[in-house]
Amino acid sequence: MSQKRDYYEVLAVERTATEVEIKKAFRRLAMKYHPDRNPDDPEAQERFKEAKEAYEVLSNAEKRAAYDRYGHAGVDPSMGAGGAGGFHGGVDDIFGDIFNEIFGGGRGGGRNRGADLVYELTLDLEEAVLGVEKEIEVPMMLACEACDGTGSSDGKRTTCATCNGHGQVRMRQGFFTVQQACPTCRGQGTVIENPCGQCHGAGRVRGTRKLSVKIPAGVDNGDRIRLSGEGHAGNAGAAAGDLYVDIRVRPHPIFQREGDDLYMELPISFVTAALGGEYEVPTLDGRVKLRIPPETQTNKLFRLSGKGVRSVRSHSAGDLLVRVIVETPVKLSKEQKALLEQFEATFEGQEDRHSPRKHGFWDTVKSFWDELTS
Repeated sequence: MSQKRDYYEVLAVERTATEVEIKKAFRRLAMKYHPDRNPDDPEAQERFKEAKEAYEVLSNAEKRAAYDRYGHAGVDPSMGAGGAGGFHGGVDDIFGDIFNEIFGGGRGGGRNRGADLVYELTLDLEEAVLGVEKEIEVPMMLACEACDGTGSSDGKRTTCATCNGHGQVRMRQGFFTVQQACPTCRGQGTVIENPCGQCHGAGRVRGTRKLSVKIPAGVDNGDRIRLSGEGHAGNAGAAAGDLYVDIRVRPHPIFQREGDDLYMELPISFVTAALGGEYEVPTLDGRVKLRIPPETQTNKLFRLSGKGVRSVRSHSAGDLLVRVIVETPVKLSKEQKALLEQFEATFEGQEDRHSPRKHGFWDTVKSFWDELTS
């Protein structure tokens, strides 16, 4: 294919698709286009390769975030799976489980692997920007302590009579013979003689686990951190699933984040706006002085370079942008009102000099009215 298609289009899913929906879509395409099922169809093999590439990116939260932001150019093939954000495991880990489910792949026991978990962690903006270590408590299926997760009360297992210990059986589907995990032993090749009384042979029980999660500096709302092997325990000693920590950032009373930049509004008096002045403004790492030049208008934007966010995906910090809002005084006394009226009177006949925008606006309005009445 001369030009890569959009990965979401390849898998026929919405951009808001969940991990489960993405995996299901890939499974459907893999069953249809897998080379073993289409040995003499180059187009089907190309479709399978395309779907596999799309799944590799969209099933990885870090790569998916880069792809959503920058498209194909944002996905760096040289970036390992252990990059920023706590992701671990390679291409084999990404595809191994799904091929076990479809074709009963060579690793065995894929059906017994524990399910993945998603935990939503809410952070303050300062924690997200500067990084933090959080202890979380997650309800999940844990390996049974009574039988060490084996599911057997005495540790004994016998060869499965259905698959003769192979862990896989062949099923004929039309013209094709498909190899899949044995339904009796679920790919283990053995069965339990005496199930554990605590977990009834499952090898796991319901419980709660406390985990310490290191949040890297610069994470943003919607980012996801993967903790490999920290999900639900698998059946009868099989591998545990993964835990995905979804980041949510609380609204901040002062700052708003947009990408790597921070925004804030600074109210100033009209006297300071007219004559100039200096303010101490807050940043996430201390205070800085901001000089307000004379004749500053409301909504003027000042940029403080490097006072924004150093995200997990960039090597340079963003900026802090301060928008000044000229505040009209309220609850004036009679004396203050009188002084303002005297002040206003000094502008009479000089509006074009002291209020150029106001003067220009009314000139435009007058021309507009003249055109309507002509």
